[in-house]
Amino acid sequence: MAYSRNSSSAQTTRTVCDPAMCSGCMACMEICPKNAITITDSVEHLDANIDADRCIGCNLCHDVCHELHPVTLEKTIECWQGWADPEVRSNSSSGGLATAIMQAFVERGGLVSSCKFIDGKFRFVLAHSYEELSGFSGSKYAKSNPDKIYRLIQAELRQGQRVLFIGLPCQVSALKNFIGRFNHGQLLRELYSIDLICHGTPSMKLLHQGIREYGFDLDEARDVKFRNDIHMGISVDGNMLEPPGCLDPYLLGFLSGLFYTRNCFFCHYATEERVGDLTLGDSWGTDMADELPKGVSLALVQTGKGSALLKMGKLHLFDVDYANAVAHNAQLHSPTELTGRRDVFFKRYHRTGSVKKAVFAALPTASMKAKAKRILSQIHSRSA
Repeated sequence: MAYSRNSSSAQTTRTVCDPAMCSGCMACMEICPKNAITITDSVEHLDANIDADRCIGCNLCHDVCHELHPVTLEKTIECWQGWADPEVRSNSSSGGLATAIMQAFVERGGLVSSCKFIDGKFRFVLAHSYEELSGFSGSKYAKSNPDKIYRLIQAELRQGQRVLFIGLPCQVSALKNFIGRFNHGQLLRELYSIDLICHGTPSMKLLHQGIREYGFDLDEARDVKFRNDIHMGISVDGNMLEPPGCLDPYLLGFLSGLFYTRNCFFCHYATEERVGDLTLGDSWGTDMADELPKGVSLALVQTGKGSALLKMGKLHLFDVDYANAVAHNAQLHSPTELTGRRDVFFKRYHRTGSVKKAVFAALPTASMKAKAKRILSQIHSRSA
């Protein structure tokens, strides 16, 4: 939806893309020469709002918006499954491929950008050294914040640096749109990208509230984790919210596709064709069942750069049945389904302000089973 300034209009703000369809990639904020754009978070959805009093009608925000202009997707040319060396694999949420590739990329003089937990948010930063990679590994089941990362990457590419960006497909698409606007697209030659198989992401406000209901304040936390290998469970500074094997309400809602922001249910990138040079995820449905508890990654290669990334790392790679891998990763063929349970959740959430109560209202049977499992686990722990 293009915007043209109209001084006679009483409306002073409009959105860059269709209302409620913003992913929060923030590329429009960073490209705007007048700081005329702000991202608002209603919990149910995000919006990139244009301040008409500042806007000069340059349309740069629309040009970089991946919702309006998704980049060309590529077919997979290679498909692998596997894991990194034991010291990396044991500290990763899956097989550790991403961590091993990041380490190898930095060792070869490149820079890596991904997100880590900083001051209550998952923020994108640029790592120049091996030590700065700390915090990049591990799954993040909430919105990450790419604010200001695009200009930092652009500046490094202009200096002749190679940069590896690891993020969600929408963020990779936004970065490519942003970088492609400079130097006639030549900066893209030294940009390497890994997109992660994504189910969808909720507002950070929900994560903060869900953890607050357990007595923790994320703004004061140093670290938050969502899983260990294939085992789900949120921990804050090493403190598990629930006993091992039990799901808290936030994770229960997340894994049920209950409360992602609205755009996620209409994702352009939940398809076999991918936006990154390399796609990484979990190798669900793998025939290597004995290895699955230790983490097995799936790697889909789309370009020569993606193949080069795999060859850099100290990886143990094996053949994988591509059709089976797609069948067991729903987001490789369609977005998460939008159901009426989401409306039930947000109706209760806005009334009570409680993630726990809202998840129970939307998923009563699953919530009762989770509660029963928690009680049994506590009984077993006391009797052990």
